Amino acid sequence: MNLHKLILTENDCYKRQKYITPKGIMLHSTGANNPNLKRYVGPDDGLLGENRNNNHWNRSGVGACVHAFIGKLADGSIATYQTLPWNMRGWHCGDDANNTHISFEICEDNLTDENYFNLVYQEAVELTVYLCEMYNLDPLEDGVVICHSEGYRRGIASGHADVEHWFPKFGKTMDDFRQDVKDEMELNIDNLTDEQLVQLYSKMITALGKLDGSIYSKEDRDWAVDNGYFQGDENGNLLWQVPLNREQFAVVEHRIHG
Repeated sequence: MNLHKLILTENDCYKRQKYITPKGIMLHSTGANNPNLKRYVGPDDGLLGENRNNNHWNRSGVGACVHAFIGKLADGSIATYQTLPWNMRGWHCGDDANNTHISFEICEDNLTDENYFNLVYQEAVELTVYLCEMYNLDPLEDGVVICHSEGYRRGIASGHADVEHWFPKFGKTMDDFRQDVKDEMELNIDNLTDEQLVQLYSKMITALGKLDGSIYSKEDRDWAVDNGYFQGDENGNLLWQVPLNREQFAVVEHRIHG
């Protein structure tokens, strides 16, 4: 999880200073084709990017506030921003669950990008694991981890479709999400076999390989490619965010010093 903090102190919800004892977590998605965190979180902290319309939620009169957002930073990478203290009463569902559930919004795109979905889904899983462990919550216990539409059917949230209008497009349900959270919570690296550790590392490398390089390193990366020091894998993927092991380091050193 790529967790940052920017508390929305100018939002009227924060100014109310009301607190709860969290008993659950409610997932939301924004309902707008804008995956950029800067649309909702501000002002720019050097990572978010500038919101020229200044219509983020860190201002008075917004009428809603959640505990966190998941979406894109200015460099295109995925991050989570905590925007309220976890035990503050949020304004996220228009009903009873405001008094019981921590809430977070996943920034929607046009709902057709499977890569973006997979990245924010995993970030949401990891955030939920973090919160469940913090408040000793069981994600498989009835009503603990729910989305807005599930809250509506339970009579504790207003009538919204999120996230059940999005997850099924990529083969995921809220039951899948809850189980994925539970599986991550039960993962104990100390109990894994060598083969399982290799599989876990391979999965991590695959995920990191999908990420592009950061903006600050572009000139250096271009130089390395132009001079043949990095040539990528068999598909031409340069794997900029993947750690360099000794074998790869030897290859790069040989290319540089020949």
